[in-house]
Amino acid sequence: YKIPDAGLVILKVYDVLGNEVSLLINEQKQAGRYEVSFDASNLSSGVYIYKMSVNDFVSTRKMILMK
Repeated sequence: YKIPDAGLVILKVYDVLGNEVSLLINEQKQAGRYEVSFDASNLSSGVYIYKMSVNDFVSTRKMILMK
């Protein structure tokens, strides 16, 4: 992911029922490009939602986990 300005980055993963299944990031970051690893070994195959917020910006996307 890429953030244009420094700020608090929060990245969470939810199941389709809206239950939080993972908190991947919750920390201050400087502007720049980053990568995050996601250990999904305890999750079932299916559709998940990830939500990233940085300061006032919020982005929500779907992902498909296939095992």
